[in-house]
Amino acid sequence: MKLIIARIQPHRLDQLHEALVDIGVTNLTAIEVKGFRAGVEHEEIYRGSEYRVAFMPMVKIEAVVEDDLVERVVSAIRQVSASRSDRRSRVWVYEVLAEISGEDDSQ
Repeated sequence: MKLIIARIQPHRLDQLHEALVDIGVTNLTAIEVKGFRAGVEHEEIYRGSEYRVAFMPMVKIEAVVEDDLVERVVSAIRQVSASRSDRRSRVWVYEVLAEISGEDDSQ
């Protein structure tokens, strides 16, 4: 099994969720996060004062999937998050060494 972690723009979450469900992903965690990357910060004006915004809102997606789904899931994430201006989307794939369940299997 593999753990896939991705960071995407918040407005792309619903589209990504639909794409992953179509592939067969049954468990998915989405966490609202803020991230920083050099060169991405910008300035905004709020109540007449100028502020530099360095941390951008993102959604962190985590899913544990079977090995045979990894390529399709990564491809779906890249396809949904792809755009010329979207340089904040990232995908990481980790090997899951053990899965511990909260259920008692000794019965």
